[in-house]
Amino acid sequence: MSDTHKAALAEGREQGRAVRRYLEALEAHKPRRGRKRTPESMQKRLAAIEEKLPDADPLTRLQLVQERMDLQRQLDAADSTVDLQELEDEFAKAAGDYSRRKGITYAAWRELGIDPAVLRRAGIRRGAG
Repeated sequence: MSDTHKAALAEGREQGRAVRRYLEALEAHKPRRGRKRTPESMQKRLAAIEEKLPDADPLTRLQLVQERMDLQRQLDAADSTVDLQELEDEFAKAAGDYSRRKGITYAAWRELGIDPAVLRRAGIRRGAG
């Protein structure tokens, strides 16, 4: 395998990582329906779960354990800050070439919720593949 081929493969992997990181960050930070949960309300619910666990029947215990895990994951995610602007900049650099190489259309990006301005920055235009 030539050095040029190796470099092209490495570039493709890096583009894929940039696209994946941006899509995952958007998914994790998209607005949810309903009342927003605060860290305080989640902590209160965790305490209630811990109180109910010892006396719960096996099926209820299973559900409570899963809810506890979900709440803990949400609390951990709320504590970690993500620099969406940096991820967006990396996406804009990588997505044009990635999109052309993988045959991903403007419409597919839009369906995932990617902002048209971000797609323009990436060089992905409506009507182009």
